[in-house]
Amino acid sequence: MKHRVFVDGQEGTTGLRIHEYLAQRADIEVLRIDPERRKDAAERARLLNEADVAFLCLPDAAAREAAALVTNSKTCLIDASTAHRTAAGWVFGMPELAPGQRDKIRAAKRISNPGCHSSAFILLLRPLVDAGIVPRELAVSATSITGYSGGGKKMIEQYEAGGDAKLDSPRPYGLTLAHKHVPEMTAHTGLSVKPVFQPIVGNFLKGLAVSVPLHLSQLKPGTTAESLHAAFAQRYEGERFIRVMPLRDPGTLEQEGGFFDVQACNDTNRVDVFVFANDSQAIVMARLDNLGKGASGAAVQSMNVHLGLDEGLGL
Repeated sequence: MKHRVFVDGQEGTTGLRIHEYLAQRADIEVLRIDPERRKDAAERARLLNEADVAFLCLPDAAAREAAALVTNSKTCLIDASTAHRTAAGWVFGMPELAPGQRDKIRAAKRISNPGCHSSAFILLLRPLVDAGIVPRELAVSATSITGYSGGGKKMIEQYEAGGDAKLDSPRPYGLTLAHKHVPEMTAHTGLSVKPVFQPIVGNFLKGLAVSVPLHLSQLKPGTTAESLHAAFAQRYEGERFIRVMPLRDPGTLEQEGGFFDVQACNDTNRVDVFVFANDSQAIVMARLDNLGKGASGAAVQSMNVHLGLDEGLGL
């Protein structure tokens, strides 16, 4: 029997990519809405309640409204918006978050899909906090450089139209220090202090890398580059979508004079984790495709876990 899936907001960047993943699946029946009725609440409600799994690829307010339309207790919602990422009753859709997270996703009917920046940040900090290496009260900062597809259709059109010189260089944003990913970055790492987060958009379609600088003297006494790397290796052992790269990764350092390739995980559901360090300082980094593991790929991965399927099916 096929699993019935509906994507509410199928015309957006995340929704389109989810459809691409599902199109190759013989085990999925995609429920589609007539384009002329995509704003018809009654028709959307019908499809949401007919689905075994429904993805919400909508702005936050619209996602909350869509969730309220679901009365079928058997429908599992996977919300790709920011609306429910720290909400009570919703399970965070990151199977690699901690032991037991897959069981929570499997049992849940309300799953919040992580954001792209926060996915990389959480996968870097959560293992270190859980291991006691990073104190929960440590004031942490992070920088993320990302492709413009994370800004949605309007930003994609702006960049791809060309002719605007200011788009040629990287553009820092989120300068109010209130980026919408910060609450989940705090809640799901176990940190008690909000990180200072600096995102930067660059003139390339997709790819993302988050960097977190650390002073070893501020961490658990005796922490070294090797113990940081070992914490990642232990936590992510056996995880098919997370690759812990060699310490001070020679392949990365030797390529083109040591420049880091932000786009090397594009078109995969993979996250690469790095530790670069000297005797007193470290930079931990995570790289992913902001449209893959940072959005649509993560949502499909959570669907697979929830349905009891092979986690990598279609990915």
